[in-house]
Amino acid sequence: MAVAADSAESALFLRFASASNVDDTLLEQIDADIARLAADYVSKPVSELFHDIGTLRRGVFDLLRGRQYPYQTSHLYLQAGRLCGLVTHVALDLGQYTAAATHSRTAWRCAESAGHNGLRAWIRSVQSLIAYWQQDHRQAAELARAGLPYADSGTIAARLLSLEARATAALGDGASALRAVEAAAAARSTATAVDLPGVFTFPEAKQWTYVGTALLALGSRRHVNRAIEASSRSIALYESAPQQEQSSGDLLAARLDLANAHLAHGDLNGVQEKLSVVLDAAPDRRTASISSRLRALSTRLAEPPYASSPIVLSLRENVREACSRPALTNPPELPQ
Repeated sequence: MAVAADSAESALFLRFASASNVDDTLLEQIDADIARLAADYVSKPVSELFHDIGTLRRGVFDLLRGRQYPYQTSHLYLQAGRLCGLVTHVALDLGQYTAAATHSRTAWRCAESAGHNGLRAWIRSVQSLIAYWQQDHRQAAELARAGLPYADSGTIAARLLSLEARATAALGDGASALRAVEAAAAARSTATAVDLPGVFTFPEAKQWTYVGTALLALGSRRHVNRAIEASSRSIALYESAPQQEQSSGDLLAARLDLANAHLAHGDLNGVQEKLSVVLDAAPDRRTASISSRLRALSTRLAEPPYASSPIVLSLRENVREACSRPALTNPPELPQ
């Protein structure tokens, strides 16, 4: 009797251990949905995507509250981490940095539970972005460096080094910034793995956008000239790419960097030409970072010797008018 009862207990546990609320087909479908949303995020307005991102993320959270085989649980944590990363980007683009930081910490916890180094490295890159746009450039550089030990053979090392270059340049550390720019170029040349699409990869065009911003921050005439070359190359690469791979945010950022570079050279007509494209962009393409760049440029235009120029007065009025229009705002159903 004791042996029979003991075997019945094992049989009961077998049923428990064999239960799963997911199957491999469902996991495959969630992977496909994440890849689609990540790819769409590059070229589509956030307002068209936030609902689907939030719905899918909540669905994965619900699945994790059930039972599945250990390998399925690990896969679900990876998916949850990637979706939390996408939601982090939504909050970041809306300028909601506290919410973005919360989402990124959840994404990190999921990456830890999944044991996935690639996701760990990518999350550190997004956390570096949050710190950068909060003007904590030292923390932005440290977070970028903290992601490097987890970098795999994809483009994430180039992304992290480019983020470090931009942050250290903002700190005025030209030597570190230039070293990071060179290291990022070397990392790209050795990248072999294929990344997930969209925001999970780091295209060459985006890398040149970051290089342009970093060089521009260094300020000398030589670096400003190199920044013009880098930003122009970024624009050319994006414009030659398929429409769905053209990042509207990076294109606007590169043009604003070009406007600032022309301003540094005293070329007000060049400023007007580059800035006009940004001002004509649809409001839902203007993320918090683009609005921040616009306001910073307006402040520079108010400084001597530009402030009294008729062109500058007109430009500043145009910038004020653009910034007064509703830009990318908090959608009513922003994922929480």
